[in-house]
Formats: sequence, C-alpha cells, structure tokens
Amino acid sequence: MPSDAGPKAQQPVKRVYLDVCALNRPLDDQNQMRIRLEADAVQLILSHVRSEDLVLVISPAHHVEIGANPDLARRQHVQSLIAEIGTDADLDLDQAQRRAVNLLNQGLKPADAAHAALAEEAGCDFITVDDRLLRQLQRTAVTVWVGTPVAYCEKEGLR
Repeated sequence: MPSDAGPKAQQPVKRVYLDVCALNRPLDDQNQMRIRLEADAVQLILSHVRSEDLVLVISPAHHVEIGANPDLARRQHVQSLIAEIGTDADLDLDQAQRRAVNLLNQGLKPADAAHAALAEEAGCDFITVDDRLLRQLQRTAVTVWVGTPVAYCEKEGLR
C-alpha cells in the first residue's frame, strides 16, 4: 500500500530557540533597516512555528527573563506568544546548569549563558539579534548552530 507520508512526515520537525531579545525584535522601533529585516525574519520563523514546520522551544530562562521585563505591554505580548506557540523543553537542568557555569567562566552574562546552555541541552538552533552574544558564542564553540533570525531563514530556506 503506498504511503501518503510526504517529506515532512519523514523528517523530525526542527527545533528553534529564540532568545528574549529575538522574541522582542518585532516590538522594537522599525526605523532602522536591520531591525526591520530581523523583525520580519522573526515573524517568518514564528509563522513556521504556527504551521508546525518548526518547534519553538521555551526554557525556564525565558519565563524568568520575560517576567522581569518592566514594560508591561512587551512582557504581556511575549508571555502570550510563548504560551500560544511555545513548547516547554524537557531538559536535564543539572546538565544545563553545569554548561551555563562553563559559559559564564568564558565571559558570557548570566542570562546569555543560561539561554545558550539550555538551547544546547535541548538540541536547538539558537537565534539571537545580539551581536556581542553571537561573537562570544562563536568563541566558546557551542554545539548547536547559532545565528541571527535572517541567517536562520536563509539557512533553512524559509519563505
């Protein structure tokens, strides 16, 4: 009997981890071309999450960082977004904590180290709009792909 399963059914759905600055990018002032391009790329990624072509992995670090945002409108928007389309990661938090400490010792800020370690633990492509963090992660030899939303869309051929 022929199978109706197409290529999408044969391959596991890719998992992405957008840090909080990437999740907030569509809410930033869109007057600069780079910000507008990154915002569009984030929206494209999220549209693929909504259509279940991608899985948006959410970690405890997301909940803490988003909850600490003093801008009520942004905080509520991003909290609603991750509640609607995010998937809580099933992680070994002890392993992620050990990796985060290692990344802290390599100069990353605490929130950045936590996000990177959790993305690694979840086996996700890590997406950020923070140039400093990207440079730091390239020096630390993280075990997952790391890049901007635009680079991710190009890499995956998202349309």
